[in-house]
Amino acid sequence: MLYQNVCLQAFGMALPPRELSSTELENELQPLYERLKLPSGRLELMTGISSRRFWPEGTKPSEAAAKAGKKALEASGINPEDIGCLLFTSVSRDMMEPATAAFVHRNLGLPASCQLFDLSNACLGFLNGMLILANMLELGQIKAGLIVAGETAEDLIDSTLRHMLADQSLTRKSVKPLFASLTIGSGAVALVMTNRSFHDSGHYLCGGTYQANSNYNHLCQGGQNAEQGTLMSTDSEELLIRGIETAAACWRNFSAELGWTADSIHRFFCHQVGRAHAERLFSTLGLDPARNFETLPQFGNVGSVSAPITMALGIEQGKLRAGQRAALLGIGSGINALMLGVEW
Repeated sequence: MLYQNVCLQAFGMALPPRELSSTELENELQPLYERLKLPSGRLELMTGISSRRFWPEGTKPSEAAAKAGKKALEASGINPEDIGCLLFTSVSRDMMEPATAAFVHRNLGLPASCQLFDLSNACLGFLNGMLILANMLELGQIKAGLIVAGETAEDLIDSTLRHMLADQSLTRKSVKPLFASLTIGSGAVALVMTNRSFHDSGHYLCGGTYQANSNYNHLCQGGQNAEQGTLMSTDSEELLIRGIETAAACWRNFSAELGWTADSIHRFFCHQVGRAHAERLFSTLGLDPARNFETLPQFGNVGSVSAPITMALGIEQGKLRAGQRAALLGIGSGINALMLGVEW
């Protein structure tokens, strides 16, 4: 799909205050490491993640998302009364009903005429939200919209640590699907988008493509239960193979749809899973890894927040300049791939 009238106005970010290093996580898991004779330092060595961020206890996804949303609105200069649609796109949610977007809407004081809803697609929710909002803007159904995401990984990390320490039946093989959960961190991001005729920022969403490969939706699954809390099981090795396979098909379609080559793109911002994933992705797609801006070592995998907050930080640090092209590359469990092209 291609767009002629969709502008990116401004991002907003909210970073949790608490940092937790991979070393600290491994220190908590020392009884397990000693029992299974696992070498210390393997978590950072395998993933490339040195730390991740966490919110104060009790922080809700809507509260985190609203912090980022407020910053995005202020940076954009768009009047909140002009926001015609609010999308909440995180994996994390306040509750089953009502939509978490309703709490963000109230917190930000958005107008009653603003359509609001939650959109969920694992780690690709925010990028899906950009497409849905772009469609509404391109058709002239609204003149401005806001996407927010607030991930809260605290319960997942706590539940995973408790399970790994309590289950004495775990072996070197059976514990492997749990390690991917220790790469997850918290954070929040938001983006204001507009119709070009309403407010032209000079930054344009040009188009995007997506690819589904749902035959492998069993490779990464998670949920909650009363006894164990939030837990996930991930076949990281197979997910890497099938995810890159899906991304390769999506990239071919993306390049054909937009007419962009790898060399014509100045900066890449990716959903981040681990060091091996990034290396394999860029090698398979024939992309220059020097053009990849990443935040993985400092933040880990922040779910739906990962790719957009990486782009927001890249812009803030001057890694994407006026007149340059950028590509947002997303791969999420399901398996889904989604790629967006931006002219900055």
